[in-house]
Amino acid sequence: MKLYYHPLSGHSHRARLFLSLIDAPYEAIEVDLAAGAHKSPEYLRMNRFGQVPVLVDGDAVISDSNAILVYLAKKHGKDEWLPQTPAAAAAVQRWLSVAAGEIAYGPAAARLVTVFNAKLDADDAIRRAHAVLKVIDDELAGREWIAEGSPTIADVALYGYIARAPEGNVDIAAYRNVNAWLHRVEALSGFVEFRKTPVGLTANS
Repeated sequence: MKLYYHPLSGHSHRARLFLSLIDAPYEAIEVDLAAGAHKSPEYLRMNRFGQVPVLVDGDAVISDSNAILVYLAKKHGKDEWLPQTPAAAAAVQRWLSVAAGEIAYGPAAARLVTVFNAKLDADDAIRRAHAVLKVIDDELAGREWIAEGSPTIADVALYGYIARAPEGNVDIAAYRNVNAWLHRVEALSGFVEFRKTPVGLTANS
């Protein structure tokens, strides 16, 4: 398998983290976003949206971070990471949708402003970030993992942009349950760190 990724992309980190957690061998190919490699004709043939990551596994080309998580769990028979019962599968899907929605428009967007100089409304992104973090913090009250009694791909999908939310000037210190959950993810065997950048609130820490 080959994974086309960028080290500062939280979406890429999801895929890299899960590949490591399930100890799946792969070749990592860094995409030079600054040089526009993700907009080249060759890359666009793999992902018409010109985004990272992309997973290539033989003839299969998977071009969405959450879809990659599902593909890998199915391919490697990791039912513990993607439960098969209707209720459990729906619970995981709920949080994959949050990762693609509220997280993308909240902490991920706020971080895009500081790390990639994106022309977005930083104040609105920070407000959205705190709104979803409050929901997640409440959801984690009295439980260790977001969807099930053990870690799932939902936890993998949520982790990166929440862990690096301070880089987008989103203070997560008050979210006790979220911080405890972050530490649990980081304690998993096979955990790989999402590269830090000295921006936002992290610049003063």
